[in-house]
Amino acid sequence: MDLQTLRSFEWGMMAPEFTILIAGILLSLIDLFGKKQWKGHLPWLAIISIGISILFLGFQAGHQDVSILYDTYIFDSFSFYFKFILLLGSFLIFLMILSRTAHQEIEDRGEYVYLLLAGLLGTMMMASSADLITLFVGLELLSLSSYIMVGLRKQHAHSNEGALKYVINGGIATAFTLFGMSYVYGVSGSTKLVDISREMSGSLGSGEPVALIGFIILFIGLGFKISTVPFHMWTPDVYQGAATPVSAFLSVISKAAGFMIIIRLFWDLFHSIGVAAENEALFEAMFGFVATVSILTMVVGNIIALRQRNMKRLLAYSSIGHAGYILIPLVSLTPMSLENIWFYLLAYVFMTIGAFMVVYILEQQKESEDLSIFTGLYKKSPELAVVMTIFLASLAGIPGTAGFVGKLNIFIGAVIANPAQYLLAGMMALMTVISYIYYFNIFVQMFIRRPQEEERPRITVLQWTPLLLCLIGTIGLGIFPFLALNFFS
Repeated sequence: MDLQTLRSFEWGMMAPEFTILIAGILLSLIDLFGKKQWKGHLPWLAIISIGISILFLGFQAGHQDVSILYDTYIFDSFSFYFKFILLLGSFLIFLMILSRTAHQEIEDRGEYVYLLLAGLLGTMMMASSADLITLFVGLELLSLSSYIMVGLRKQHAHSNEGALKYVINGGIATAFTLFGMSYVYGVSGSTKLVDISREMSGSLGSGEPVALIGFIILFIGLGFKISTVPFHMWTPDVYQGAATPVSAFLSVISKAAGFMIIIRLFWDLFHSIGVAAENEALFEAMFGFVATVSILTMVVGNIIALRQRNMKRLLAYSSIGHAGYILIPLVSLTPMSLENIWFYLLAYVFMTIGAFMVVYILEQQKESEDLSIFTGLYKKSPELAVVMTIFLASLAGIPGTAGFVGKLNIFIGAVIANPAQYLLAGMMALMTVISYIYYFNIFVQMFIRRPQEEERPRITVLQWTPLLLCLIGTIGLGIFPFLALNFFS
């Protein structure tokens, strides 16, 4: 590749990624060589870099599709809207980091900051990847950063246990993902998604057995990233062991990235190859497999959450249940399926980070993650109890919140699909009702139980900032969902 060819590429389309990359390098250098007082400002610098990246992304709105580096990097509407979710979620998580008031829970705070940026960069690469190699590089950048972040609390036994389980399970998932990609490469002879799609569509039913194996193996590997059953075992231990902002990052950013890959690969590739006997796309022929995983994920996530006392484990099993909900539009294909997934992930950003933020505030003051930290919260801090109620109501799918609109869209999509997915819609409704039990148990702790001490939680301005932003997003998307849907359309 000569210099003239390099200069011909529209590098400006990678401005958001370059911003995060440069910020990560600068922060690592400041942490290594800078003065001690500088290191306390690293989260602020990270927030500024994410804000600049969002600004660059905004300038790209409505831009025509662009492909550079020989179709390995693409900018299209898909990458634009999902990068918006990734950057927004990361911005809120760094605000959570800034709200820290208690003792230093992570010794290597500089690493904590720029590893989060490295993970974010990996997800952004995945959003614009049009090649299996770059897709895998982005996935591993996210994974390796996450492994280290989970284990940064070196003196914490749960952190060590969670990091070990995460690395082992992550390594197995990576092997499955690569193995599945090798089958896709074997069918098509290319790593570029465009070429793979063309070769698969031309193969008709001849590549069906190999493609079928590749589909199943790839889904197993990627199921780990989105915490689907039975590949969810790592999730509760990792969430409990990691620092709360890291748990929020894994719950929101990592999960969104996993669904991005699934949509890119399974909708783009496996819709192209036909099953000769049925004259239908391979992906449609595998609906039963995906639907089974969705049902198991909803059931296991919500049932086991009923027995949890640790708040981060409870939210971990809740996130497993939500992964099952988001799988439904993959099976109930309608023109609105992608829109429903995107909206639900956007709503999930606000309500999940908001819930983790409340847990983080109480965890720092009480030095506990047990459900009892919410005991009598309404009497001690009515405003914080009301805010947490709204986040939990959204997670449960109560009308007037973003979570309700997201679940309603998915439910309607399942019912009007051809063929209609009544079983999935019914299971989603049933599991939503069951989830009320463990969410309402928190309500009981906040509003009915008497507080053991009368000390009022101290909430700073920096803590209120992410709470209010998440609250506005949760209520705003619940009352005015058309704002986000029109933006997406």
